[in-house]
Amino acid sequence: MAIFRKTVRMRYRFYGEVQAVGFRWTALTAAKNEGATGWVKNEPDGSVSMEIQGTEKQISRVLTALEQDKYIRIDRVETKQLQKVSGEKSFQVSYLRRE
Repeated sequence: MAIFRKTVRMRYRFYGEVQAVGFRWTALTAAKNEGATGWVKNEPDGSVSMEIQGTEKQISRVLTALEQDKYIRIDRVETKQLQKVSGEKSFQVSYLRRE
């Protein structure tokens, strides 16, 4: 009998020491290792946004990797559950457009 794993999509906004410390690359590596999809990007206010889709276990492991990184300091996180995105194939680092 197969174990059912519910896929969810979450949006996180991280505040603290989260830019210029390898946050996006840690998220990318952890998400790819876990098979989660979505994106992560720096925000102009110094925070980092991430949308991630996977099982609760996959997402939890990505968050743990971020929390355990010695250079990252997360002071506050805003969280929101979203509708799943069908057809998404990978996890990517998105970049701000400078105007």
